[in-house]
Amino acid sequence: MNVLAIGNSFSQDATRYLSQIAAKNGDYCRTVNLYIGGCPLVRHYNNLIHDARAYSLEYGGETTGFYVSIRQALRARKWDVITLQQVSHKSPRYETYQPYLDVLAAECRRLCPDAKLYIHQTWAYEDGSKKLCEEMKYEKSGDMFADIKKSYDLAAKAVHADGIIPSGRTMQLLVENGLVAHRDTFHANLGYGRYALGLAWYGTIFGADVKKDTFSALDEPADEKTLGICRGAAAQACAEYANLTY
Repeated sequence: MNVLAIGNSFSQDATRYLSQIAAKNGDYCRTVNLYIGGCPLVRHYNNLIHDARAYSLEYGGETTGFYVSIRQALRARKWDVITLQQVSHKSPRYETYQPYLDVLAAECRRLCPDAKLYIHQTWAYEDGSKKLCEEMKYEKSGDMFADIKKSYDLAAKAVHADGIIPSGRTMQLLVENGLVAHRDTFHANLGYGRYALGLAWYGTIFGADVKKDTFSALDEPADEKTLGICRGAAAQACAEYANLTY
């Protein structure tokens, strides 16, 4: 399966282990991320309009050193899945998504008519952090995620997405289970945070039961209890979003 994420550092976090998780479970997944740090939908839109070769091309969350445009990437191969997302600090406000999301989705479908289009749901910032409380004006991460969820639900409906990849819900479940899944109060930590996100992607795209996953070669090792919580969180998030239609 060929997966293309048009995103930023959050899709970088989420796809770091996806290919490896798939391989461990006997599935092939070529994972490509178009990376610009902190890139919002409006910038993706402008890059598309100007066909700008502005994206660092990443495989498995790691850079290749090549730079491409969105159209170059879309034409590069037969994609099975393409994902779109908003930048994290704008994710709670749906008015920041449009009209950019509609145009991006339409171009993805024009150039890759056989690909499934997924919306990648980003996540809330760490409880008690300056970014959450002072910059975003939320008291709890759950409050921020509630607004994120509403916006991504609207986004999926607007473009009739094939589904939502519930990374945000997965991270929220990790928090509810007592894990500190962030590394700098907003990105996922390099070990189990990214692992849980990879499971959410794998479970959504492949329809797999991620509770049975045995991958553990993380950049930051985690114990089996923590990995078990990650598998449970991703499985629950995938189940909650599995039968939704947009």
